[in-house]
Amino acid sequence: MTRRAWMTLAVLVLLAIVPPAFYLSGNAFYLSLATRLVILAIAAVSLNLILGYGGMVSFGHAAFVGLGAYAVGIPAHHALYGGWDALATNSGWLQIPLAVGITALFALLTGLVCLRTKGVYFIMITMAFAQMIYYLIVSIEEYGGDDGLVIDSRTELWLFDLDKPLQLYALCFLSLLVALGLVRMIVNSRFGMVLQGAKGNPERMASLGFNTYAYRLTAYVISGAMCGYAGALLGNFTTFISPEMMDWHRSGELMFMVILGGAATTIGPVLGAVIFIVLEEILSSYTIYWQLPFGLLLIVTVLFVRGGLAGLLGGRK
Repeated sequence: MTRRAWMTLAVLVLLAIVPPAFYLSGNAFYLSLATRLVILAIAAVSLNLILGYGGMVSFGHAAFVGLGAYAVGIPAHHALYGGWDALATNSGWLQIPLAVGITALFALLTGLVCLRTKGVYFIMITMAFAQMIYYLIVSIEEYGGDDGLVIDSRTELWLFDLDKPLQLYALCFLSLLVALGLVRMIVNSRFGMVLQGAKGNPERMASLGFNTYAYRLTAYVISGAMCGYAGALLGNFTTFISPEMMDWHRSGELMFMVILGGAATTIGPVLGAVIFIVLEEILSSYTIYWQLPFGLLLIVTVLFVRGGLAGLLGGRK
């Protein structure tokens, strides 16, 4: 095995063993922290597909997280108050496909416009679409508006009882493994090679007969759907959703994770999520200005650590 493979295996084994061990020893807080970490890692992995491998710097990816969370919260809200069929609206067979479907559709519709642009224009238009959804949710008073919405009952799944922390973490961790495997399979396929080629030299790929716009749009939709699934998990974890989930600074946090951990690497987004969550927890206990050291860390990483932490540790691709 290569050094990259050993590092990937070590990180995943630690995530599989350490949080449940803390929980079983009576430290439930660390399992809760790890659950949030793993969910955000799934969202970062989805962003890495288009940012790292496709060169699409999306500043609105948190919108998919928020939409996925609301796809869980709104049916649960109606189930509680008897507005819809309670059995159906709490069912994972409805909520999970709904979260994935809505975010995939939103990615398709916005991607058709966003991918007509490039560079800073792409960054700004993705953020603009995300802010449109943010203010739309704020304006809907029935679902809490700016105050958010409490999810009184978690999604009902056949194999998992999400009210039990260990089972919720198991689902999230297994989902992370699937997300990592899916992205790795995509980038090593013919589709992924074209996507990476379009990132490096789109004109040459177009001259070879590839419709780079269609390839990039497909990757954008896949990424949005994966991020929406992470949002559905996040809604079940927090049991509280609000428009703040999809604000632009949340998208910046996901970008921070990808860049810090190492864009265009398999394990990079997971490493970035680990460092982000751990440092946030430590630094926020000392100062309310914990974002300042984060910013300095990102600057140092971009300037002096090529390929992020994964590159530093031998984890490139």
